[in-house]
Amino acid sequence: MQPIEINQVQKEIDKYVNEPIFLHMETSTGSYVRVQDPETLPACAYIRNGKIKFSEGKIVKNEAWFSVGLKLDDGWVYSEGLTDWEVLEEDKLLLAGHDKEGNLKIGLELSKTPFDCGE
Repeated sequence: MQPIEINQVQKEIDKYVNEPIFLHMETSTGSYVRVQDPETLPACAYIRNGKIKFSEGKIVKNEAWFSVGLKLDDGWVYSEGLTDWEVLEEDKLLLAGHDKEGNLKIGLELSKTPFDCGE
């Protein structure tokens, strides 16, 4: 993965506009967050192969990270805290947010084909 280059990532996002695609998104505070602080609530969200179609997609720069918003017919998909990106085989766009230790905090993938579910 490489640090996000906003113009290149925007061009990749634009390739998926008005196309039925598959979404993978996950967030995590980390599985060992309670080991470091027993008072901390671990949090995680995960979706794999969610079928969506968006009419507008935009990446914006925040402080030290980026956010992506995808406008759906009846709502939004929104990811914040993104730092890195790459294009994988079969035109899969992968965006991720890593903390200063390199731990994954958020992942967002877009694809025209389903993601492997390890079955």
